[in-house]
Amino acid sequence: MFGFIFSKFSKDLGVDLGTANTLIYTKSGGVTINEPSYVAVNMRNGQLLAVGHEAKAMLGKTPPHVVVTRPLKRGIIADFEVTEKMLRYFFERVHRDRSIFLPRPRVVIGVPLDVTEVERKAVGDAVLAAGAHEVHIVEEPVAAAIGVGLPISDPVGNLIIDIGGGTTEIAVISLNGVVTAKSIPIAGDEMNRNIVQYARDVFNLLLGEGVAEDVKILAGSAVALKDQIDVPMRGRDLLSGLPREIIVSDGQIRESLARSVKAIVENIKSILEITPPELVADIYRRGIILTGGGSLLRGLDQAIADGTGLNIKVAEDPLSAVARGTGLLLEDKKLLKDVAMPMSDRMI
Repeated sequence: MFGFIFSKFSKDLGVDLGTANTLIYTKSGGVTINEPSYVAVNMRNGQLLAVGHEAKAMLGKTPPHVVVTRPLKRGIIADFEVTEKMLRYFFERVHRDRSIFLPRPRVVIGVPLDVTEVERKAVGDAVLAAGAHEVHIVEEPVAAAIGVGLPISDPVGNLIIDIGGGTTEIAVISLNGVVTAKSIPIAGDEMNRNIVQYARDVFNLLLGEGVAEDVKILAGSAVALKDQIDVPMRGRDLLSGLPREIIVSDGQIRESLARSVKAIVENIKSILEITPPELVADIYRRGIILTGGGSLLRGLDQAIADGTGLNIKVAEDPLSAVARGTGLLLEDKKLLKDVAMPMSDRMI
C-alpha cells in the first residue's frame, strides 16, 4: 500500500544508459537529463566529485588522486559501484523538486542486443540500488524503434540502426521482436580512436580523446563534402615532446574514418543476407532508419545508401530515440510486457 502511495510522488523514468551519454526521460518533461557518462571520484576518500559534463571537462586534467572514469564499456557496465552512483545522482536531480523524501521511481532501461544474462542482471541491480522500486529492461534497438514511431507491432520489417558511443546495433524488428540482428563494437568511440591513430601515424601527433572527438564533430564525414572544412588539431609532438598544432581537412579525417564506415556498411549487408525475404521486401519499400549520436556523422546516410541501394533516413533528434522509446513504454503497459526482457533467464 505504501509503495503505491509513494509511487504517486515519483516520476517514472525512461533511461538510455549509454557508453557516451546517459539520457533520462520523464512523462512531464521529456528528456530532462542528457549528460556524458563520465564520473570523477576522489580515490583518497571515495567522494563523488562530479558527474556528466563537469566530470568530462576534467578528463586528462586531474591530479593523481582524482580519477575520471566512464563506468560503461561498449554499452555494458564495467564498474558497478560507479554506475550506481551516477544513476543515483541523476535520479536525485530528476526528483530535486520533491523535498519531502526521495521517491523510488519505476524505470524502463535499454540494454545492448548481445548482453549476457549476467550483464543484464547487473544493469537491473544497479538501477534498483540507485533507488528504483521497479525496473524493466528492453533491447536498445527496440526502444529506439518505438521512440521514432516505427510500427514494430505490425507484421512488417523495420530495419533500424542505432549508432551509439560504444556499439552499433543493427536490428530487423517485426511483431514486437528482433528477427535478425547484430551488435558490433564500431561506433563513435572507435571513430575517435581512428582519428587518434591517424594523427599518430601521419603527423607524429599524440591527441587526447576529447580533441579527437571535437575534430570528428567539426570535420568528420563519410562521403566527400561540397565545401572543404579545415580545422585545427592540437596535441603533443611525438618527436620533440612539445605542443603542436596542425590544420587538417575533412578529406583527411574522412580517410581516417573510412575503415569504420566500411565496416558498418558491410555488417548491414550481412544482416540483410540472413533476413527472411518477406521482411527484406518490406525493408526495400520502407528503407532504413538511423538513430544514435553516430548517425549525425556527415554523409553517413549517403554512404549506407550507396552500399546497400536502400533509402536511408536519419531520425529526428536521433540521440534521444532510445530515451523517448523507454519513456513511451512507461505509458503502454501492454507493449512493455511484450518487449521487456527478464533481469535473469531464471525468471522466465
